[in-house]
Amino acid sequence: MLGYIGDQTGVYAALRDNGPCTSDALARACNVDARYLQEWLSAQAAAGYVLYHPETDRFSLSPEQATTLAQEGHPAFLQGFFPTPYRSVHNARKKAIETFRTGAGRPWGDHHGCCFCGTDRFFRPGYEANLIDAWLPALDGVVEKLKGGSKVADIGCGHGSSTVLMAGAFPESSFIGYDFHAPSIVTAREKAAQASVSANARFEVKAVKEIEEGGFDLVCMFDALHDMGDPVGAARAIRKSLSPGGTLMLVEPRAGDDLTDNLHLLGQIFYSASTLVCTPASRAQEVGLALGAQAGFKRLTAVLEEAGFSHVRLAVQSDTNMVIEARA
Repeated sequence: MLGYIGDQTGVYAALRDNGPCTSDALARACNVDARYLQEWLSAQAAAGYVLYHPETDRFSLSPEQATTLAQEGHPAFLQGFFPTPYRSVHNARKKAIETFRTGAGRPWGDHHGCCFCGTDRFFRPGYEANLIDAWLPALDGVVEKLKGGSKVADIGCGHGSSTVLMAGAFPESSFIGYDFHAPSIVTAREKAAQASVSANARFEVKAVKEIEEGGFDLVCMFDALHDMGDPVGAARAIRKSLSPGGTLMLVEPRAGDDLTDNLHLLGQIFYSASTLVCTPASRAQEVGLALGAQAGFKRLTAVLEEAGFSHVRLAVQSDTNMVIEARA
């Protein structure tokens, strides 16, 4: 909650821009109460989120702290994560505890709206930094097809950031974003209109098994397969929707195949979100396989191969994601 407050009141940004500050000077710069800010800064310093300089009684941000906490759009920016536990989980803590106790599912749409905007804000910088320049070029022959004009589906598109990026970069191709969460599709359509890509990007409210359209040269899934109740069935439906020689680009959170590979701070974030959001979302659907957000390449490969894909390879990785190419 304190991290969320620091973002929403602009304290992190002011500390980044003003350099070492006393709590009183920073309070004036941000127009917040100085006494509360003193406690907030003390907590942040104890957590290692900000630096305290006892010789001058000032606080500051290191370059790494500033990037992580105050640099909107940077791939290492983590503020999109804070609203998820604060608004989505804390506000419904009784339901979260009951879900944890009983093993019941909790649908994606059951969470506070900040879960959806926070998820988009968390992942979008990584898409902006990598999707067009690194991830798509790592797939065999896909960029050439997109430049010439391809039919593309973005399944589990959420707020549509990935769809909008691709539609802007490849105006000759047509893109359809699908998601079973209707409010997210409304937001995606607004984002497409704002980016002036509505001519070649449209959005529909549909779960993957409900998609009747086919002939896709490329199907993309960004950080979505592990949330699905039946990822094998979803991948099987995708395989059938591909045109001959078509490609599935599966983007999932970066993870090793063993727990010991993931025992670091980013792994903590993904496992935590998975405990509260991803795994309950899967269990709320049919089958309820509950892959979890740190499934790993071997487990994901097994899912794709069971769905009928014969060619599966790890195409490229970023700091936060792995990109898997699959073909029938």
